[in-house]
Amino acid sequence: MSSSSSAAVLKRLEGSESSTSSKRFESPEIRTLLFCLLLTVVVLVAYNPVTHNGFLNYDDDRYITDNPHVRAGLTWATVKWAFTTYDEANWAPLSWLSHALDCELFGLNPLGHHYVSVLLHAANTVLLFLLLQGVTGFRWRSLMVAALFALHPINVESVAWAAERKNVLSMVFFLLALHAYVWYTRKRAVLRYAAVFFLFALGLMSKSQIITFPFLLLLLDYWPLCRISPLAASDADVEALAHGTLPRGNSLFSWNGWLVLEKLPLLLLSAASAVVTMNAERAGGAVQNFSRYSLGLRLETGAISYVCYLGKALWPSNLVALYPHPSRLYPVWQVGVAVLLLMVVTALVVNTCIRAALFLRTRDRRYLVVGWFWFVGSMVPMIGLVQVGPQAMADRFAYLPFIGLFVMVTWLVADWAKGRKIPAKWLAIPAVCYVLALGIVTYRQVGYWHDPPTFWLRTLALTQDNYIAENNLGDFLFEQGKTEEAAVHFQAAVAIRPDNLLANLNLGAYEESRGNLSAAIERYQMVLRTADVDIRAAAYSSLGFDYRQMGQSMKAKQCFETAVQLAPHRTRAMVGLGLLAQENGNGDLAEAIRQYSRAVAVHPTDVAYFLLARALQQEGRLDEAKAISERVVNLAEAEKTAESFLTSVPSRPAAAQP
Repeated sequence: MSSSSSAAVLKRLEGSESSTSSKRFESPEIRTLLFCLLLTVVVLVAYNPVTHNGFLNYDDDRYITDNPHVRAGLTWATVKWAFTTYDEANWAPLSWLSHALDCELFGLNPLGHHYVSVLLHAANTVLLFLLLQGVTGFRWRSLMVAALFALHPINVESVAWAAERKNVLSMVFFLLALHAYVWYTRKRAVLRYAAVFFLFALGLMSKSQIITFPFLLLLLDYWPLCRISPLAASDADVEALAHGTLPRGNSLFSWNGWLVLEKLPLLLLSAASAVVTMNAERAGGAVQNFSRYSLGLRLETGAISYVCYLGKALWPSNLVALYPHPSRLYPVWQVGVAVLLLMVVTALVVNTCIRAALFLRTRDRRYLVVGWFWFVGSMVPMIGLVQVGPQAMADRFAYLPFIGLFVMVTWLVADWAKGRKIPAKWLAIPAVCYVLALGIVTYRQVGYWHDPPTFWLRTLALTQDNYIAENNLGDFLFEQGKTEEAAVHFQAAVAIRPDNLLANLNLGAYEESRGNLSAAIERYQMVLRTADVDIRAAAYSSLGFDYRQMGQSMKAKQCFETAVQLAPHRTRAMVGLGLLAQENGNGDLAEAIRQYSRAVAVHPTDVAYFLLARALQQEGRLDEAKAISERVVNLAEAEKTAESFLTSVPSRPAAAQP
């Protein structure tokens, strides 16, 4: 064979391989896989700063670092506790178990805890993309929505905050339940419906934020599944419906009724979750009564918060972890503008879809109704009508609702460009630039969650009258031994809100640290006037330690016993009773052991285990003492805290909960 012939054959072979390779990448399955990998990489890059972040003194301590059940890892005792506890005013057993699994795998290394949340967010992004592509058939639009979800800075709070694992975890089950529902609609069967029910239940056991799931399914029935009439009806039915002549017994109405009826088991599950959640929030003292926030103020805050969320969706700036709830009514003009804007957008959306469905005979704009009411509806449980916590709004609340806005805007812009015959590549340029801009902001936003000082100083810089940020920054400084700096922030918190209980408690701890016990007692007695049981119990415990230091053991014992009666799950007072027993005359070691044992049975902590082991050792029960001491995770910290009890140095102040 001549060299020219060989070259020709080689060229044809290369061309054949190139053609095969090109066709391979044109395969829908390969493209989908590549897009999924791209979305995953984008999330990992944007959230890479979490590798340098630590834990915060804003729920991370209560959920992870100071929680003995979680720190124990995945044990049967932890599983039992997770399914029965109302700790932190929540019932979220799967979220507790996910934290326990992290501790099992990574200990208290924050890198592992944070990166698991990032991976869950990446999984949510991929699941969202696959869902939208599967039900709409639009690959690029679905990719854009998923990219917005992946990189929008408002989602940083849900991902970078270790304690907010429940948000990303519940979304995994929520999206899997949506996939199962689409599977069910293609062939209705009991097992397929059971899969929807089971996944929804798992989501609720992670966080009850997805409680609106059955209602969102009805939106999906309307679009893009097109199961709701008149979209699934005949042309004659549509015409009759438009003129109001459709008989009530028509199959169109029967079908719509069935679509509602098939959601009944899911609605019952939502109702059960709502009852459990309210019980948990009341038990944890998280529900605010109308004396603090009136119904009128809640309604006004809800309307204005909706508009604020819309603003942050388009322009995500000045994002912080806590937007304080106002204590006074808003100016009338602000409420009026907010309500008017919401009504106008709702009217435009509904009117556009009615015209499209009944008069223009097109299904092009149904996504407007789905996107808008997805946002409005899924936000209802978090908008503050039942006020839980001190915030007016929170970035984490937007994790689910903003999906509706992303779909609405993406499809609307794409249809607008298509109507004006704008080439897709020209539309892609601004879209990519916008997504990149969001990614840059997200990258920076993750860095603000680096440590408590960075976190709280930024919050104070971007909000006004934020007494919780002042108190929690003071809490961190106090723990670092910077008591005078801490006192400045405690006093600022009290100046903003004189009735702030935690700040007054912390000022009492500050006065203790200076040896000014009379001033500390005055602060604690001020706190005792509140109706909050847990806060009163904490105040009585602190009073007990003050009276113990003053040598007034009878008063100290009365305070400790009152604290235990008010909050049997709070164990610091039990430890105080044990210390008093050891100090009583020659020392009542049996009573001290009984009190320490009560403490570790209710809420096992390192310091309680340490004191119990030491008391057992003093009584000569060496084998038991050794077995108990092995349960202490951080021996040095436990010994330090125990010594602080013995020398009556005040414990760390109380940080506010979200």
